[in-house]
Amino acid sequence: MTTMITLTRFSRLTRRSLSRNSSRCDIPWIRHTSSTGGQFPNKSVILFSSTKSLRRNVSGATGPPAAPTTWVDRFPPKMRPYLYLTRIDKPIGTLLLFYPCAWSITMASYALEAPITMPLTYLGLFGLGAMVMRGAGCTINDMWDKNLDKAVERTQSRPLARGDINERQALAFLAGQLTVGLGVLLQLNWYSILLGASSLSLVTVYPLMKRITYWPQAVLGLTFNWGAFLGWSAVAGAVNWTVCLPLYAGGVCWTLVYDSIYAHQDKIDDVHVGIRSTALLFGEQTRPILSALSASSVSLIGLAGVLNAHGAPFYLGLGLGAAQLARVLWKTDFENRPSCWQGFVGCGWSGFWIWMGALADYAVLLVSSST
Repeated sequence: MTTMITLTRFSRLTRRSLSRNSSRCDIPWIRHTSSTGGQFPNKSVILFSSTKSLRRNVSGATGPPAAPTTWVDRFPPKMRPYLYLTRIDKPIGTLLLFYPCAWSITMASYALEAPITMPLTYLGLFGLGAMVMRGAGCTINDMWDKNLDKAVERTQSRPLARGDINERQALAFLAGQLTVGLGVLLQLNWYSILLGASSLSLVTVYPLMKRITYWPQAVLGLTFNWGAFLGWSAVAGAVNWTVCLPLYAGGVCWTLVYDSIYAHQDKIDDVHVGIRSTALLFGEQTRPILSALSASSVSLIGLAGVLNAHGAPFYLGLGLGAAQLARVLWKTDFENRPSCWQGFVGCGWSGFWIWMGALADYAVLLVSSST
């Protein structure tokens, strides 16, 4: 009965959100306030006294943006904006891009009973590729969102928004990033080269999606989990679609979970500048919806394991990943920015445990085949 009520409310929320005019605050769980102070009543709202208090409630901080202070500041001043542009000081993004690649590489090596040198080689290549292409994706995103970032408290300190570098410099830097990424891609077979190149359209259009749909997180999922195909083809020479399609779909559901949590950090500013996200779409139903997506992710990745004939270690890792997602969804306060960031990072650990399960299963296979 509870599930039916949740699905009904989610359906009504989705229809309501997509039918409203995006030029004003069109999220049914936030009370609308016009420029003259008038309100659009709604019985199910989160009411705050002012825009300033809204921002304080989510971020826990007010005041002008300050430049970040991290280990990147040890580098020469001219290098720092480019390093911050790549978010190299926040490796969680690279890891989230890398894990689907690692799942696929390890599972393909298990299926083929490949020698240990093969997954080690490709894990190294894909690790470098994930770092470079995640940075390139951030550059593209910030070039698209330069003006929007100025209006969102959390992103005002990004190099392009602050004016530390200009768009021409960012474009030249992007060209260098893509050149390095191409160099990594060219180490793979031609099937994988063409498959990898086909994902660039998703990388390019993703930043636009937050302007036209409440599902940009789904587009990010399609982009960030491309490695589920590419990792397998790098090892095996072609994709095993029977295994990789459910693995990819499970990864997309996983991305919807972690990036929806991430989007909750900026939901108040997003309303005012017209950015859309699943955080705004799901609203008060975020926890049950993300719970359903987590269950779907674990089930689909588990199905990929069954189809690949994995053993107990794989499912142990998957179980630890599922427990980590449950822990994140239980503890995350979606109205608190630091809590959302911790939940976002915590989701990365679920991907790590899934990989560890696949890796342990492959290790058991190697040991048993050598005796």
